[in-house]
Amino acid sequence: MAGKGTPAIVAAERAGIAFTVHEYVHDPKAASYGLEAAEKLGIEPGHVFKTLVADVDGTLTVAIVPVEAQLDLKTLGKRVSMADPKLAERTTGYVTGGISPLGQRKRLPTVLDASALACETIHVSAGRRGLEIELAPADLLALTDGRALPIAART
Repeated sequence: MAGKGTPAIVAAERAGIAFTVHEYVHDPKAASYGLEAAEKLGIEPGHVFKTLVADVDGTLTVAIVPVEAQLDLKTLGKRVSMADPKLAERTTGYVTGGISPLGQRKRLPTVLDASALACETIHVSAGRRGLEIELAPADLLALTDGRALPIAART
């Protein structure tokens, strides 16, 4: 598979966790990368999560929320804004739309929306557009040293 070897997949392999990689042909004109992944892979959108990078009180933080939801910035801290995309790319080593919570260049504090804990597995970016990794939420939290909190605002 073309995606083998992304830092996210390598991190999952090294950790010895159970995971599955799913690949699809990405449409650069897609309005939402996450919703595109859910549609093209035939997955319930509540099981596909997008990886966002926020500036939380001066610290870059990874926030992982369902693709059909928005990040509720107020749940993360007092002074919170979305990180500059170029800074997020430089820090994580991934391009916007393909940022994975796994295998980042610099490990950032990570928060997963608590809704993920109700799922047996979830899908997150595997490190590039058109490539998803499916894994247990507990494994994602363990690999990122993350925590689960209710951070999503449903639209």
